[in-house]
Amino acid sequence: MTDRVSVDKNILHGKPCIKGTRIPVFLILDLLAGGSTNADILADYPDLSVEDIRACVEYAAMLAREEAGEEKDKHGSFVGV
Repeated sequence: MTDRVSVDKNILHGKPCIKGTRIPVFLILDLLAGGSTNADILADYPDLSVEDIRACVEYAAMLAREEAGEEKDKHGSFVGV
């Protein structure tokens, strides 16, 4: 998991959030899927950075790779990525 995404059972019932916030990853992904730009998101959530938005996308990609059954190497990286 990226170092900008955290899962804590005491924050939003354990939903993945941007570290140090109560902003769930799915919210940022929904905004991006709906056509919002990074600039739009940063205007609405000024405590976030472009790196936080990128981390949400990376997190979603990681979940998709896991769902597809991609294998990890001994370092935890996905093989072939």
